[in-house]
Amino acid sequence: MSEAKSNLIEGATGAWEIVIGLEVHAQVTSKSKLFSGAATAFGAEPNTQVSLVDSAMPGMLPVINEECVRQAVRTGLGLKAKINRFSVFDRKNYFYADLPQGYQISQYKQPIVGEGEIEVDLPDGSTKTVGIERLHLEQDAGKSIHDQSPSQSFIDLNRSGVALMEIVSRPDIRSAAEAAAYVKKLRSILRYLGSCDGNMQEGSMRADVNVSVRRPGEEFGTRCEIKNMNSIRFMQQAIEYEARRQIEIIEDGGTIDQETRLYDPNRGETRSMRSKEEAHDYRYFPDPDLLPLEFSEAFVEEEKARLPELPDAKKARFMSEWGLSAYDAAILVEEQETAAFYEKVAEGRDPKLAANWMITELFGNLNKAGKSLAESPVDEAKLGGLIDLITDNTISGRIAKDVFAEMFESGKDAATIVEEKGLRQVTDTGAIEELIDSVMASQAEKVAEYRSGKDKLFGFFVGQVMKQSQGKANPAMVNELLKKKLAG
Repeated sequence: MSEAKSNLIEGATGAWEIVIGLEVHAQVTSKSKLFSGAATAFGAEPNTQVSLVDSAMPGMLPVINEECVRQAVRTGLGLKAKINRFSVFDRKNYFYADLPQGYQISQYKQPIVGEGEIEVDLPDGSTKTVGIERLHLEQDAGKSIHDQSPSQSFIDLNRSGVALMEIVSRPDIRSAAEAAAYVKKLRSILRYLGSCDGNMQEGSMRADVNVSVRRPGEEFGTRCEIKNMNSIRFMQQAIEYEARRQIEIIEDGGTIDQETRLYDPNRGETRSMRSKEEAHDYRYFPDPDLLPLEFSEAFVEEEKARLPELPDAKKARFMSEWGLSAYDAAILVEEQETAAFYEKVAEGRDPKLAANWMITELFGNLNKAGKSLAESPVDEAKLGGLIDLITDNTISGRIAKDVFAEMFESGKDAATIVEEKGLRQVTDTGAIEELIDSVMASQAEKVAEYRSGKDKLFGFFVGQVMKQSQGKANPAMVNELLKKKLAG
């Protein structure tokens, strides 16, 4: 099935296509806010990181944070986007209790970063290019708290003025899985650049998801925006629910209202929040307190020269230098720390074996234990040591899995466990022949059946010999010697 067809949803009246565009709000990694010197640390006591500028006291003027601007430029370069040498801050006017200015300082027609693109790695190992429309800088609002008192609401302005990069994609995404892959890739790039920590649980990265449906190839339908998704799993659920909701309404003869919706993960459904505002509703105009930003070509080139090796380049190198598949390489480069861990394990060893052990055993055990790679009891040296014991035939792949489980549990290195438990692989020809003779003597009838043409019994004999050796016999030698013995 083609990728396009596999993404279609079957309705009562035929197939539908989902069209998705994302607006990701990424908190800029910076010790202070976009227009003030107040701190940005997560988890501080309410209203302890608020300057007079953030609380919009009369007469206070914003002062641009140079580091936030530099981070936005670096991010634009990492997204292969055009850096606009001239950009303007605008006032976006609306009222919220946690926005004391009565407007948000943002960017509208002249953002800091223009068009770019992201190569998204899909679950089947293929890639897809998703266009970036723009990246602009803006300040975050504070937080309203309604669940502390039955009769009062509270305001925490710690987040007021924190720098955000709003990264707007083109409507190129066609399924919930593609949307998830896009957010993961964007988060990976931001973390490599060090411009956002990508921590969705702490609100450092959240997405507004625009969803519409259409008949394949027809004009775009009316979209609904699902606000503030800070979990990739919930985002996927919300997209799938919203697409089916819209299809049902249209197929029943109704029309879609352009509106902003919220996702309720407890009920697994989206619900209306408000009608969607258009840009003119916000009465944008250039902020008179801030001069336009102007960059020299030298500044942009200097930032470009300082970029690290990014995920796409690293993935291509892992495929050419280490001979990995696109799927394995994409997994290993998702986080910088993972890629560095892999390169240490693979150095001087079979790179495919190293990738397999990391992806299957190490990641599998870490997921099960709810631990990160940084918390892993098996470090690069220990995993490399285990692979060395497999490569030099000290232990078989089967025994290695038991050794790994013990390493993960105890933190001991592989060689120590192998010696303590007497797990060295049996490679002595005479010893293996003795095991084979013993099995054949106890299974005389099956030997006769095998010799009369029942070839499938070979696996049975291998299993019996390995069982007698307690898994320690060298499987390749068992296979070779067994064939000779059974042949008579």
